[in-house]
Amino acid sequence: MSAADTRHASASAEAALMRLPVEERRGSNGWHADTHEDGLALEQPVALVYNGISHAVMMASPTDLEAFALGFSLTEGILHSADECYDLEVHEAPGGLAIHLTIASQRMAELKQRRRSLTGRTGCGLCGTEALEQAIRPIPAVTAPSLSDAAIQRALQELFAHQPLQAVTGASHGAAWCDLQGRVQWLCEDVGRHNALDKLVGTLARENAPLASGFVLVTSRASYEMVHKCASVGIGALVAVSAATSLAVEQAQTAGLFLAGFARPGRHLIYHRPATAAVAHG
Repeated sequence: MSAADTRHASASAEAALMRLPVEERRGSNGWHADTHEDGLALEQPVALVYNGISHAVMMASPTDLEAFALGFSLTEGILHSADECYDLEVHEAPGGLAIHLTIASQRMAELKQRRRSLTGRTGCGLCGTEALEQAIRPIPAVTAPSLSDAAIQRALQELFAHQPLQAVTGASHGAAWCDLQGRVQWLCEDVGRHNALDKLVGTLARENAPLASGFVLVTSRASYEMVHKCASVGIGALVAVSAATSLAVEQAQTAGLFLAGFARPGRHLIYHRPATAAVAHG
């Protein structure tokens, strides 16, 4: 990351936290109190509004919202490409923030059809055979890069230095885009792990980043949704600091996505390495 990117990350972190006096209690030989200022991660409702129609409300950190909206739209299949978003504005709204997107008429028609298919579902969530069939969307095939152990470990070593919000609050997730040498190029933070990844995807789309020459590193588990979000935009490799779920591994196998987890200094687990992704050295 450049010096300008680092300054932007620090400014974003300040905008995503509040400072509050707290009483810290410590005990060994009796309990003692110490009052000091603590940083808390802001968490606010953010509405996504497409062509004037509210589609979803997410709880998110109130920074990099343009990237978040674009990334969410791409990973959820609302948009097929970034150029189908004609305008994007963030406004304050009662109780939170609203992101207004103007999108292509064909994509809006598809979104309306998707919304109609959700009407009538009961409070238990996705009910019935049809709903179960729709619960897991088809995942596209991707091309996995050749990723070395050294690159994964280097990315882990660089990760914390690019998480200013986590450093202050201890309450945010990070999603990093790393090159095949393990250098962190961009990192986005949010109180939600899905949101952090969506912000990263939106950033990559705006930067027109070459997705074949890097991988995503996330500070959470590798869930089905995280695998699907990566594959949906053509990202071929995902590394997580926590475990993968069974469905995440199944989906990675279906898509041909490189998936690793439990990435810690000196070790990581590879859940799936496609046959086309040779072991890289160095």
